[in-house]
Amino acid sequence: MSARAAVVLPASMLRRPPQLAPSWELQTEVVVVGAGAAGLSAALAAAAGGRRVLLLTKGALGSGATALAQGGMAAVVDPADCSDRHVHDTLAAGGGLCDPGTVRDLVHAAPAELARLRALGATFDHDPHRPDTLALTREGGHSHRRIVHAGGDATGAEVDRALVAELRRSAVQVLEHVVALDAIRDSEGTVVGLSVACVEQTGRLDPGVVLAQAVVLATGGLGQAWAATTNPAGATGDGQGLALRAGAEIRDIEFVQFHPTVLWRGPGARGRQPLISEAVRGEGAVLVDATGQRVMAGVHRLGDLAPRDVVAAAMHRRMAEARGGVSTHLFLDATGLGAALLQRRFPTVLALCRTAGVDPVREPIPVAPGAHYACGGVTADLSGRTGVRGLFAVGETASTGVHGANRLASNSLPEALLAGRRAGELLAAQLPSGREPVVFPAGPTPPAGSRAATAVATSRWAGVVRSTAGLQRLLDHLGDPAATGPVEATLETVEAAALHTVSTMVCLAALARQESRGCHRRSDAPEPSPHGAWHVTLQLEEDRLQIGSRARDHAA
Repeated sequence: MSARAAVVLPASMLRRPPQLAPSWELQTEVVVVGAGAAGLSAALAAAAGGRRVLLLTKGALGSGATALAQGGMAAVVDPADCSDRHVHDTLAAGGGLCDPGTVRDLVHAAPAELARLRALGATFDHDPHRPDTLALTREGGHSHRRIVHAGGDATGAEVDRALVAELRRSAVQVLEHVVALDAIRDSEGTVVGLSVACVEQTGRLDPGVVLAQAVVLATGGLGQAWAATTNPAGATGDGQGLALRAGAEIRDIEFVQFHPTVLWRGPGARGRQPLISEAVRGEGAVLVDATGQRVMAGVHRLGDLAPRDVVAAAMHRRMAEARGGVSTHLFLDATGLGAALLQRRFPTVLALCRTAGVDPVREPIPVAPGAHYACGGVTADLSGRTGVRGLFAVGETASTGVHGANRLASNSLPEALLAGRRAGELLAAQLPSGREPVVFPAGPTPPAGSRAATAVATSRWAGVVRSTAGLQRLLDHLGDPAATGPVEATLETVEAAALHTVSTMVCLAALARQESRGCHRRSDAPEPSPHGAWHVTLQLEEDRLQIGSRARDHAA
């Protein structure tokens, strides 16, 4: 399929963070924004190669999404498994939009990334019957047990612990509680630094400038754009918006994966919600409605272990039927697993549920889909290179071609580790060179109070299932002129601007994709396009926002 004509819209649709006069300045060679698995890996690799590296994190070390990951790392380490199966499973989940070569690259590299973590001191669970063998479990979309885990369901915490420990032994300079506002570019568009701000305890900002020869964005996802999400409070799409304003291409950002099993804590719950690991279904738990009927029976050949987009869509349909008078949630029945297995494999899940007043040993867990993972993002390769000189993107911030239209469970940690390390090694070998910086002016900033309203509107009209009418209502809400005007510069207003930007990007891309594919479902276009798979792209050029599309490269 040939590239489709671009739609051009005014850039004023997007809100920018406030542009503040800097009161301090730092210089380094490489600045990494974000302290999850991708950012830590990039910083460590660049520093190991002799570069001066500054790592910025909006919160404290360990407060990002990596430490929350329950599932594990997908890697072919069982002799009975094979890489071709892992590649096939990833491509099948990706709905025709994965890049096959990039997927093969990741799959073949994943065991080595696991080995590197173990060399840093990360400890993973072993089979209780074969102490010299790693314990493996299975998750949705996988045809084999290939998920390596730690602490039962605390894999992310162990990965984060090992990487942070190595960071503390390294020469990387770390600044916590610093938010990146915008890229600084030279007259030719090369990124040569960042405008940033230290976040004081009051929430007020102390603005500064970091000049560097390379900027690596590892800011994570954008789940806080929805009212219910598994993402931490800081996952506000900062890196995706910053990259767009710097001239980078944003690709397939409408593909936001909704995790099927988020603990339902009542209709008034907002923000980050506890995740019920997919591995619970991998061990035999099943989804049921309020009448006790299986939700996934007859829906997919893999049943409750179907890819996440399939499960979330099936749950949405069943909730709409309101069987048993319940329309807000369903149930995950893990009572058949037994108390011993639940305690050994899922201590985190067990504690979270019991804190919420639910005992999974004796009763089904109330669950509903929640915004979980951004499959699209800044167009980049597996070394973090974007289309903008001096700007790199890794981890969930990036769209590398691994995940396509829907991420296969537990592929994200290996991708973050691999892309981060390769970006750091690339910059250790050679740095981009820029000229004198030019700071570009900012646009309007939404009031801090619009953050909650944006999340509610995005959940309502750009959730699991979407339509042209609903997305247009969301676009009208986001374009409300009453939400503009000068406001106080605080972290809250910066994040409100970021969320407005990513919600607008998701809405525009979802409107452009008039089909159902992967984790993007349209009630008014329920089938994939007969014209094949294509990428939806967004890019800023001067004062114009270009929305276009191009065919996926089918070369293997």
